[in-house]
Amino acid sequence: MANRMKVLVALIALVVAAGCGLTGKDDTPAAAPLAPSTEPTFDLATESPSPEPTTESPSPKPSRTTPKTAEATLPAFWSQLPACAHYDKTKAVSKSKVKAALKSAAARTYWNSEAPQLKLNYPLVKAVAWQESGWQSNIHNCDGGAGVMQVMPATTDFINQRFGLTYDASKFADNTYLGANYLAWMTKWVGDKYFKSANYSLSASKCKTHTSWCLLNVVISGYNAGQGGIEAAATSKTLPNPEYVAAVRSLMTRCQCDSF
Repeated sequence: MANRMKVLVALIALVVAAGCGLTGKDDTPAAAPLAPSTEPTFDLATESPSPEPTTESPSPKPSRTTPKTAEATLPAFWSQLPACAHYDKTKAVSKSKVKAALKSAAARTYWNSEAPQLKLNYPLVKAVAWQESGWQSNIHNCDGGAGVMQVMPATTDFINQRFGLTYDASKFADNTYLGANYLAWMTKWVGDKYFKSANYSLSASKCKTHTSWCLLNVVISGYNAGQGGIEAAATSKTLPNPEYVAAVRSLMTRCQCDSF
């Protein structure tokens, strides 16, 4: 009986030792094989994973041919009138009547004897008028400028005395003639003094840019800056008001007023 008990104890000890891995043999069961992967595989040496799809469009690369924003989006009417500008009690003249008056003013010959070859052009006159007032016949600036061409009292006196006229700036047709006459006078004065011009050509083709010192640009500048402003700028040949000139030059070719 005692011998059987010894044998039984020995067998139990052997079984326990085997279950605890004490036999010196690695009986750890092999890991179960992994299920086939659904992920795409690629060789790291030759391939790269595709980027995640996106709904955003890539930003376009800047183009050298893209026009400058300042030139491409220049507004049709860049007003020079300050907040203190006001309307008088008269009824505004229709834009169609203003247009007819401006065309008539642009077609006149203002230097019949001294420079009959000096001619204005409608694009210039209509652009200056739109820049100055938006073709509003009853608007007044706090500095004294009045009407369609924003003619100053001193300008009215000068033109009337210089040419022996009796223009009344409060009348819209006279106002357009006063403004155009002043442009014609400025053309002759600038042409004679700074360009020795024989034909006083106001062609835009003679100006490299909107800011270059050329007859057309200086005449436009002078309408706004006056004779003194041009004389002060002549030494450096730099326009005293390049923004104004650029606005008028742009309006000559692209203007909301063309729809009237």
